[in-house]
Amino acid sequence: MIYGIQVDNSGRCVHYRKHNDVAAMQCDQCHQYYACYQCHNLITDHRFMPISVHKTLPVMCGKCEHQLTYQEYRQSTCPYCFAQFNPRCMLHRDLYFKD
Repeated sequence: MIYGIQVDNSGRCVHYRKHNDVAAMQCDQCHQYYACYQCHNLITDHRFMPISVHKTLPVMCGKCEHQLTYQEYRQSTCPYCFAQFNPRCMLHRDLYFKD
C-alpha cells in the first residue's frame, strides 16, 4: 500500500502529479511506502528517514505495486509493468536514500 495525501491509483499524490510520478519510497523508520517525503512528514509523527540503497526492497511501483530493489528503480522503468519513473526524482535522492 502507498500512503500519502490524495493518492491516486498509480501512487501519485497532491505534491507530485506528473504521469511518471509513480515511484513510492519506503521510510527507514516506519517501513511504510509513501508517495513522497512531504506527504509522510505531514501525516506521521516523525520525519521521513532515508533508507539504505542496500535494503532489499526500498521502492514500490505505483502502477503495479511491485516492490523494487534500488538497482531496479535506478533503471528508470519498472521491470514488471514498464512504467516510466520521473528522472527528476533523483534530484531528491538524499531525501530518500543513503549509501
